[in-house]
Order: sequence, then C-alpha cells, then structure tokens
Amino acid sequence: AGPTGDASPERPGLQHHLLGLAVLLAVVLPTYLTARWSGPASPADLASAEAGLPPEAATSEIDRLELDAHIREVAVRYKIPPRLVAAIIEAESEYNPRAVSRRGARGLMQLMPTTAASLQIDNSFDPYANVEGGVRHLRRLMKRFHGRLPLVLAAYNAGEGAVVTYRGIPPYPETRRY
Repeated sequence: AGPTGDASPERPGLQHHLLGLAVLLAVVLPTYLTARWSGPASPADLASAEAGLPPEAATSEIDRLELDAHIREVAVRYKIPPRLVAAIIEAESEYNPRAVSRRGARGLMQLMPTTAASLQIDNSFDPYANVEGGVRHLRRLMKRFHGRLPLVLAAYNAGEGAVVTYRGIPPYPETRRY
C-alpha cells in the first residue's frame, strides 16, 4: 500500500503530465483547426475560381450527412454498393467538392469535363450532380466490363481506353495503387 493507505502505488508527476497534455492540446488544437479550415486557398479553390464558378459555389460547405444520404440513395438506385461510391470519392477527392486534378477532373468523383458533358452534368462542382454523374459513369463501366471490379476501377481511374488498349489494368503506377 502507498503512503495514503490505498492499494495502488502513487505516481508522482502523473497529474502534472496530464495537466501538461491538456494545456498542450488547448493551445495546439485550436491553431490546428483554424489552419485546417481557414488556411490559404488551395489549388482546387483557385482552379474553381478560374473555372468561373460564382463565389458562393466556391465557398459553400456541403452537409456531410445530407451528402452521405444522397450517395446511398443514388448508389442504391444504380445498384452500386454505397461503400464503393464512398471509397471512390475518398480516393478521388477526399470529399472535396471543389477538387481539380492536374488533368482537369473536377468535383467529388473527379469527372473529366468530357465525361461530365456526356452525362449531361452542367456543373461538376455541384456535389449532388457530381455524385449522380459519377455513379451513372460507374454503372456504365460496370456494364462495359461485365462487373469485373478491378477493370471497372482501372477504367474509372485511367479511362476506358487505357483498359481496352492494355487489355486489362494499365501499367500506370497510380492506377495500380488505385
């Protein structure tokens, strides 16, 4: 028993360490969150502005719960697993509706402008329209590649032509990782 008569040994300094940790979190966490949410414009934000989007489209936040419900609804309608759609969105844009790739793919599901146009999506930065178009595109790829998911995902990432040209998953490192 410790000097106070209880059965647990005393840990000198434990409270001091916990207090130090709490102070550290109290100082660092707000700074981190402020930098994360209101940091300088990202390349995606700048590209959105260059694309001629109205300021409210570039700065509006999406409601994640509403978006998740929309993803589920659209995925079920097109008979695609909602978790697959969510995984593609995470891999493509990390849920950033204003994301723009180096090659010009836009929005949550990173639709190329020609793909968006073929899907009759007028604004790829509209998260709801982007998900609708992206899932329809995914359904089209599922049909074309007979549900063979590795080929479907390779075509989503590298383009249908690359999968056809290479008669399988293209040898691109990004596509292989995808």
